[in-house]
Amino acid sequence: MILTIIIFLLVLSVLVFVHELGHFWTARKLGVKAEEFGFGFPPRLAGIYKNKEGKWKCVKGGKDVKDALDTVYSINWIPLGGFVKIKGQDGECKDDHDSFANHPIWQRFLILFAGVGMNFILAGFLFSIGFMIGFPQSSDNLNPKAQISEQKIQIMQVMPDSPADSAGLQRGDIIIDINEKKFSNEQELKDFVNIRAGEELNYNIKRLNTEMTVKIIPEIREETGVGGIGVSMFSSVLVKYPWHIAIWEGIKTTIFLTWAITIAIFDLFKNLITGHGLGADIAGPVGIAALTGQVARMGFIYLLQFSAMLSINLAILNFLPFPALDGGRVLFLIIEKIKGAPVKQELESICHYIGFTLLMLLVLVVTFKDIFKYKNHFKILLEKIVG
Repeated sequence: MILTIIIFLLVLSVLVFVHELGHFWTARKLGVKAEEFGFGFPPRLAGIYKNKEGKWKCVKGGKDVKDALDTVYSINWIPLGGFVKIKGQDGECKDDHDSFANHPIWQRFLILFAGVGMNFILAGFLFSIGFMIGFPQSSDNLNPKAQISEQKIQIMQVMPDSPADSAGLQRGDIIIDINEKKFSNEQELKDFVNIRAGEELNYNIKRLNTEMTVKIIPEIREETGVGGIGVSMFSSVLVKYPWHIAIWEGIKTTIFLTWAITIAIFDLFKNLITGHGLGADIAGPVGIAALTGQVARMGFIYLLQFSAMLSINLAILNFLPFPALDGGRVLFLIIEKIKGAPVKQELESICHYIGFTLLMLLVLVVTFKDIFKYKNHFKILLEKIVG
């Protein structure tokens, strides 16, 4: 559990740091001053900067830096990602040539979009690296130049209170054979299990580097009406490409998943508006941390794949036209363009404050839901800490 938290924080830190790096780099290129760029969230631990005399100086703690010529580069106490403080982002210093508020709308849009753009670029980079190493994929509709190896049937989800759950099967387990019979795909395996509902079957399972035999009795599952043990499976092969094709496959995968995740988020909000609730699949920080740990146990390549998907999710969610998000700030730029004058700063600040409050409430609701779902994990962690 502790390792899960560490891996989750590392993954999230990379995603957030890259996002903030996009804002920072674009602002600098467009002549907007970044007053501070740091690793982690404030309060500041220490930093360095170049003073107005051109000499590098150190600063400890969070005291104001009055003599900085340019950016203060800092390390902060909360080691999670990074942050950038852009001059004039909240509407101040409109008359200064290096202020965000002083620049044209299109340049401000680019600065705001840059964080999202960097998350998309990161996702494409991670997918490309994965395809160079070898990514687990469905064997359907593969590029003819794909190098295929290691065909396997892997468990992706275990239903609660199912025979598989009672037998201790976990996400990521590989089904080597059942009663010493091997299968070429998951449908062949399902058909084999279906006609043997009520019989005890010997599942030969591989978990990480360990093989084990588990006895499970399939039952007629309510959700499918056929015999099964209560798992969803994924028949995959390890797919590897030459580097130049891997880059293109990484870009294609990023575009496809961006579209698919956008549609899923649209359906989520549609369900909220129509009164169908958040749904069972939405996860907050606790849920994502738990998923990160499960994926990490499946192997590095799965963690790489999951991190790329998280990067896309972060990009899409952050660009929604909702106050307090980058997309909300872009929405105010669009309003400014239409009406020919910026929205009153006081009104925009209030909207962002309300938006942030609503987002935090949503995070709390989902977090409590996740804590209840993973309460046994927290119980084990607490016992380890106390004991």
